[in-house]
Amino acid sequence: MPVNKSANEALSGLATGIQTLGLKIGGSDIEPGQYVPKAEAQSLPELYLPNAQGKYLVVCLDMDPPFVTVPFLGPALHWIQSGFRSVSGSQTLETDEPFIVDYAGPGPPPGSGPHRYVFFLYSQPDSFEVKSHAPPKGHKVGVAKRIRYDLDRFEKEAGLGSIIAMNYFKSN
Repeated sequence: MPVNKSANEALSGLATGIQTLGLKIGGSDIEPGQYVPKAEAQSLPELYLPNAQGKYLVVCLDMDPPFVTVPFLGPALHWIQSGFRSVSGSQTLETDEPFIVDYAGPGPPPGSGPHRYVFFLYSQPDSFEVKSHAPPKGHKVGVAKRIRYDLDRFEKEAGLGSIIAMNYFKSN
């Protein structure tokens, strides 16, 4: 299983001061660790960040597949999207760039406890090229490439720095 050092450090940091990424699902603000029913979290969430400047990239991982007690397939990649910017000086982040990995809502198997769906926000380097990381012609990424996702490797390949903000919800 990938180590995902930065993800684990960020999860620890949420308790010790890393900035909380604003996350709205169905128009409701999500507090870190809040439970969200699976059916309510199938659409793309809205992201926001106070004092946002520049471009951002977000990665969403399920840290617990297939079961919280036996997460041997984790983490599972649920979304990578680049090009987020503040909208007209507001805190809302929007993008018009194509996805790198399309959003997949929560889908723990029956009988599983709530999984943690974690959203990591990075400053997007000026040198970042979507085409270098996205499947050709906007194709969606299959399950096999999503499981046991190596976030540390992606961070290195994409030239990303440290996680600047994060949030997560639980769902099953």
